[in-house]
Amino acid sequence: MKMKSLLITLSSLIAASLFAADVPPVGSAAPDFSLKDTKGQTHSLGQYKGKYVVLEWFNPECPFVKKHYGSDNMQKLQKEAADKGVVWLTIDSSAEGKEGYLDADAANKIMTQWKTKQTALLLDPDGAAGKAYGAKNTPHMVIINPDGKIVYEGAIDSKASPNPADIPNSTNYVKVGLEEAMAGKAVSNPQTKPYGCSVKYKSM
Repeated sequence: MKMKSLLITLSSLIAASLFAADVPPVGSAAPDFSLKDTKGQTHSLGQYKGKYVVLEWFNPECPFVKKHYGSDNMQKLQKEAADKGVVWLTIDSSAEGKEGYLDADAANKIMTQWKTKQTALLLDPDGAAGKAYGAKNTPHMVIINPDGKIVYEGAIDSKASPNPADIPNSTNYVKVGLEEAMAGKAVSNPQTKPYGCSVKYKSM
C-alpha cells in the first residue's frame, strides 16, 4: 500500500514537471499572454505595460486557495492593490474535466459568492499562460513592474499551510513586495517557494 502511494506521488510530481515549464527568472521580461475573462473580454499582459501587475493562479476547490479567500485575506489584498492602481489578474489554468476548472458562468458565480476584488478572472483551460510562467501551485503569485519585468514570484506568504489561523503570523510576500517595489526599493524576498495544490493542466 505504501509503495502504491509513493508511485502515485512520484507520478504526480513527474506530470507536474512535464506540464509546466521552468519559472522565468526574477528580473526577466514577463511572458506575454492573451486570455479571455469571464465576460468574454480579452486581456493581454502587454496592454498593462506601465502599470504594476499581480498574477494569481487560482483553483476554487483547493484548500490553500480557500484559506485566503475564506478569511477575506485575498480580497483585502486585491482591494489594497486596486486602490494603488495595480492590475490584479487571477488565472484559472485548470483543464476542462479536472479539479478547479471553471467556465465563465461558474467563475462569475464564484466571484460573486466570494466577493472577489481582482481586475479580472482569466480562463486558461489549455494551460498556455500557466506553463509560460511555470505555475505549479495554487496560489502561485507573480509581481510584474511597469517595465514588464518580473520582480517577485512564489508563495503568497511564509506559512505553507491551509489553516487561516496562520495568516496573521505570516509574512505576506505579495503585500511586502508590492510596497517595496512601488517605493522604488529592491524586493527583499524576490523569489520564494510557492505552496498549495498542483495546477491541474490539460493532459498531453
